[in-house]
Amino acid sequence: MKHHSIKVGALSKFQPEQSSPADGRYVFSYTITIENQGDEAARLLDRHWVITDSNGKVQEVRGEGVVGEQPYLQPGERFEYTSGTILPTPVGSMHGSYGMVSDDGTRFDAAIPAFSLASMRSLH
Repeated sequence: MKHHSIKVGALSKFQPEQSSPADGRYVFSYTITIENQGDEAARLLDRHWVITDSNGKVQEVRGEGVVGEQPYLQPGERFEYTSGTILPTPVGSMHGSYGMVSDDGTRFDAAIPAFSLASMRSLH
């Protein structure tokens, strides 16, 4: 049986020069690394993000691909991209999943582990 294993890592960064705390606008960039650790090639078809601010307000984002691409990953290959989001609060978190399809047509989800968005320098 084929083994599907897509590992997703995330690193977020506050963008003070694009943010306006007085207007409740906190801009964050995040860099995502997607690595195929399985033994079959797979294509990323779509994304589903769950973005939560510190007031508990949840925003869901669904769409095709990532940064206009649907990367195709052979076993051992990785794809990295940077995107961004805007929160009304200085702290929040994101998690979600990527919809994948393997070469044999099997659809599966690759989980995106939760990561924090924080404008404070002291938070990691």
